[in-house]
Amino acid sequence: MPAVPHASVTGVVDAFDEPRGLGTVRADDGAVLPFHCTAIADGSRTIPVGQPVRFTVVAGHLGRWEAAQITAL
Repeated sequence: MPAVPHASVTGVVDAFDEPRGLGTVRADDGAVLPFHCTAIADGSRTIPVGQPVRFTVVAGHLGRWEAAQITAL
């Protein structure tokens, strides 16, 4: 299991497909978590690959862990 659910976690944006609005973040512990652009906290709908971030781990729609409340550091 990745980082503790609902805990604030740090990591970096690992990938982001702007046209689809889908991406992944790699937590400092190595876990890779998917996210949708609506999970970006500032409402910008885009974030650069390699950006250090803080996020929350939540249960996703498909029963897997996802990143939410993503904030650039």
